[in-house]
Amino acid sequence: MFCRMFPRVLKILLLVLFAEFCAWAYQTTLPPPPTKLGSPDGLPLTSPRITLRDGRHLSYIESGVPKDVAKSKIIYVHCFDCSKYQNPFTFAASPAVIEELGVYIVALDRPGYGESDPDPKRTVKSLALDIEELADELNLGEKFYVAGYSMGGEVIWSCLKYIPHRLQGAVLISPAVNYWWHNLPSNLTNEAYSRQLQQD
Repeated sequence: MFCRMFPRVLKILLLVLFAEFCAWAYQTTLPPPPTKLGSPDGLPLTSPRITLRDGRHLSYIESGVPKDVAKSKIIYVHCFDCSKYQNPFTFAASPAVIEELGVYIVALDRPGYGESDPDPKRTVKSLALDIEELADELNLGEKFYVAGYSMGGEVIWSCLKYIPHRLQGAVLISPAVNYWWHNLPSNLTNEAYSRQLQQD
């Protein structure tokens, strides 16, 4: 009787061992649990952050002249796969020119990038409100400039739409923009569309 049951027991045993092996293999492919930035077991913070009204943190760095003597204050927004450190005002502009013009620059990590917390409820409007809140927290005054490179242009467009009363000016550097986006101000889209080359 045992001899007849042995192949069946062996099959069940092998099946259980195979299932255990698969479970072990799956567990080894899982990433480690996330650690909170700035916590004892997490990465250290390397730059200042503000706490936004919804509890998230927004990281930034300051460069240029001190803000209390600045003639122009600029908030710079980075592109898709960059961070606050890829700022053309600090690596491409001459420090002498920045000082001569009296420019103060704040470069921020967009939500979910670098040392800024992700924003699971992010909208086009919330990006503009984050910029406004950063300006208020840093006491940049009633009006300031915004500049965005590539995908950072999306944030600048949202600032033009939702906080135009706070802007002294806006700079779009090689923006990734859909000129037919229905929420862009029509006067801006008409002007941008009319400047495109015919083959575009």
